[in-house]
Amino acid sequence: MPRQLTSQQVWQAIEKELFAVVGMVTAGHEARTVGILYAVGDHKLYFITDRDTWKVRHIAANPHVSVTIPIAKRVPIMPWMKIPQATITFQGTARICGAGEAMPDLLKKLLGPMADDSALIAGSCLVEIVPTGEFVTYGVGVRLIEMRDPNKARGRAPVA
Repeated sequence: MPRQLTSQQVWQAIEKELFAVVGMVTAGHEARTVGILYAVGDHKLYFITDRDTWKVRHIAANPHVSVTIPIAKRVPIMPWMKIPQATITFQGTARICGAGEAMPDLLKKLLGPMADDSALIAGSCLVEIVPTGEFVTYGVGVRLIEMRDPNKARGRAPVA
């Protein structure tokens, strides 16, 4: 039976990371994934991309996405030892809006010093992902040794 985590525990883990893989379905019903750099605001994930990318077209056609956030695990005194990454996976609904609509602090999180580049902002769009349902986790909040036991490593938490 999966461990019960709190949504707060999972959100804390999500906020510590910056990379995720977003899964989507094309208009032709083909599965696609893309790696993104994200920022968190108000329990939503955000990323910026060019306005005319294929991921924007796919999300516009079908806003239902899945997100997987890998979390690196390492043994500090034995960095060569291979440890599976922990993961957080969830479903969500994506919304596309102009990058200029984003709050300045969110743009700073996403773009750093490039947040003031008006030409970059004008050609970009912001994608907001609102998680739905449950977080499904593996290895979140468990010791490394416990990751070997799927019953101890698996977890679930409500999104809200």
